[in-house]
Amino acid sequence: MNSFERFKAQLAGIQIDRILNFDLFMSFLPKLIGKPQRQYYLDHRVLCAGNLAVREEFQTDIFQTISDPYREAADAGLKVDFPENGLPLAREVLIKTPEELSLLKYPEPGCGKRMSDRLEAVRILKEKAYGEVPVMGWVEGALAEAADVRGINQLMIDLVDRPEWVQELLEITVEAEIAFATAQIEAGADIIGLGDAVASQISPRMYRKFALPYEQRIFEAVRKMGAIPRLHICGDTTKILPDISQSGAQIVDLDWMVDMNYAFQLLDKQLVCGNLDPVAVFLMGTPEDVRKGLLDNYQAAAPRWISMAGCEIPEDTPYANLTAQMLTLRDMH
Repeated sequence: MNSFERFKAQLAGIQIDRILNFDLFMSFLPKLIGKPQRQYYLDHRVLCAGNLAVREEFQTDIFQTISDPYREAADAGLKVDFPENGLPLAREVLIKTPEELSLLKYPEPGCGKRMSDRLEAVRILKEKAYGEVPVMGWVEGALAEAADVRGINQLMIDLVDRPEWVQELLEITVEAEIAFATAQIEAGADIIGLGDAVASQISPRMYRKFALPYEQRIFEAVRKMGAIPRLHICGDTTKILPDISQSGAQIVDLDWMVDMNYAFQLLDKQLVCGNLDPVAVFLMGTPEDVRKGLLDNYQAAAPRWISMAGCEIPEDTPYANLTAQMLTLRDMH
C-alpha cells in the first residue's frame, strides 16, 4: 500500500499495514534543505522542495502547504515582516477600530499574492505526489483569522464587549476561508487543514458561539467539494472536545496536553492525530522517548490513530528522533 491507499483505507475503517505519519513541518523544512526560513514562507518552490525532502528522509505520509497564519490576512492588507530566519510577525493590527470593519476586503484567492502562492504549492505537490501521497491545503479558522486582522488581545475584549460586532467580522472571515479552501481543492488538495488555535483560549460556551458554527460551515464546503476536513487547534482542547466532535472534521489533531484515551472515546467517528510533546519528546527527548510515546498513543487510539506531534516539529529536532519515529511506525499495524 502507498500512503494515499493507507489513508483512504483508514478512513473507511480498513486495517492498514503500518501507521501513517502526518507530522506538521514548518520551520524544520527550510533548515532541512539549507534555505532561509523567509524563502519557505514566501516562495512555494522552497516549500515544495522541503516537503519532498522530508518525505524522502523520514517517510512521511503527507504533502502539506501549511506555513504561517498570515496568508489570507496579508492579502487583505495586513503588513507582515519576514525575518531571514525567524517567524513572520504582523507589524500592527489591520482592523484598529470597529468602524473600520467595512474596509475589510479579501481578494479572490487566485489574485492574492500569498494565497496564490499556496495554490501553486498545491498544484506542484499534487503533480509530484503521483497519486501516492495525499496533499493537504490549509486555511485559518474564521475566529483565528479574526484574531489575525483584529489582534488577539483586542478580539478577546470584543468577544465580551461587542459580541454582535464579532459575529459580523466572522461573517466576512468565514466566507474568505471558504473561498480559499475551495480554490485549494480545485488546485488539487485532498485534505484541507483548518487552524483555529485561538479556540483553545475561550470557554466552551464561547467556542459554541464564535468558533464551532464557522468551522462547521467551512468543513461542509470542504466535504461538498470531495476533500477531507482536518481540524487543528493548538493547546489544551479537553474542555471543548465534545463540541469538536460535532465540527464536521474527519481528522482531529490533539496537542500534548490532551489525554489520548479520553479524546479517543469522545471522538468516536474521527481519525485522531497526535499527540507527542513537540518539545519534551521530539526536540529534547531521546529516540527511546519517541518510541515509548508512540507505543502509548497506539495503545490508546488504534486503529483510528495517525502519528503526529501535538503541534509542529521544532526546527532543531534531532534527526535521530524523527528516524526513531519512522522505524517505530514501520512496525505498527
